[in-house]
Amino acid sequence: MTKEYGFSTQQIHAGHLKNSAGALTSPIYQSSTFVFDNAQQGANRFAGEEDGFIYTRLGNPTEQEIELKLAALEGAEAALFTASGMGAISATMHTFLQSGDHVISSEVVYGCTHALFDEGLRKYGIDFAFVDTTKTDAIVKNIKPNTKMIYIETPANPTLDISDIQAIAAIAHEHDLLFVVDNTFCTPYLQRPIELGADLAVYSATKYINGHGDVVAGAGTGKQDMIDQIRMVGLKDMTGSVISPFDAFLVNRGMKTLSLRMDRHVQNAQKIVEFLESEAKVQQIFYPGNPNFAGYAVAQQQMSQPGAMIAFDLKGGRAAGEKFINSVELMSLAVSLGDAETLIEHPASMTHSTYSEADLKQAGISQGLIRVSAGLEDAADLINDMAQAFAKLDTVIPVS
Repeated sequence: MTKEYGFSTQQIHAGHLKNSAGALTSPIYQSSTFVFDNAQQGANRFAGEEDGFIYTRLGNPTEQEIELKLAALEGAEAALFTASGMGAISATMHTFLQSGDHVISSEVVYGCTHALFDEGLRKYGIDFAFVDTTKTDAIVKNIKPNTKMIYIETPANPTLDISDIQAIAAIAHEHDLLFVVDNTFCTPYLQRPIELGADLAVYSATKYINGHGDVVAGAGTGKQDMIDQIRMVGLKDMTGSVISPFDAFLVNRGMKTLSLRMDRHVQNAQKIVEFLESEAKVQQIFYPGNPNFAGYAVAQQQMSQPGAMIAFDLKGGRAAGEKFINSVELMSLAVSLGDAETLIEHPASMTHSTYSEADLKQAGISQGLIRVSAGLEDAADLINDMAQAFAKLDTVIPVS
């Protein structure tokens, strides 16, 4: 799109490829391979001398549309979609890291990301330092001669820790390090890491970008040359984590309502937090929009809204946590996030069960921590559901 359209216009129209039938909704190009006009054309495409499709593992018209759309929304040169969020992260790591490299990572990251780094890539001689990236001096202190990358989640999963993207970008560029941000919790609607100085942003597109709980997908955005490298190395040769045309079609459907959904998600989250602040059985609330939250000031600088993910620590530890999530009736006890339905889970035993006890303690993930992804229901109904669940905690947390 050549004109400077607003976000909501871009999420509907950016990347749209006209089709021969004139269909308003882009068709699904359910094809594994593509026909060349002649041998020279095939040779030219393989040599990168001519644009065009070759094989769906390398690109597909349905996938191309959502890549163009996401890049436009991000303010990035290019984007790439994968079969899962972990596919996007793995493809990025396999492209830019090699044995002997050192990576500085947020100490609080998604459980499978932590497992990939701490158990998977260490086997291949890649070292990781898990540090509190909310403190920039901790990052600087851990830079070594062989440090290659800084990797952060902000807000972090599940404690919502906020790291200063702009400040970390300055450190990364001063030391010639690749800087990658997992922006899953925000999407480009609430936060744009590339504009703040990150080299790459990665996503679980399963979450808000798709938003309907019916697709597993991932994505990455950044400069064209970096995305091209990930496509031709990390995706094509190393992971093969290719999104299907049908899933790309569903993601395209979901992206068209991203801003509308995010606004409602955030509104509901804010109302839930207001309710939690009055609940005596809650020990601590983790939410970027709460002025008492440690990362509030930085969140105000780099996020347009505080997001729709909430974590809260219950008095009574794991027993209270299990009792609470077993007592909700409207909320769905399920991992993942960003769906129309409000989802609730227990990170220590579910999404972050790959962490050791020591890792959980270092990351500040207690046994009483509950994570909520605020959905699109009526906020009053969600609050009433939580109220009745809290009432059932009297046997676990006696009323003082």
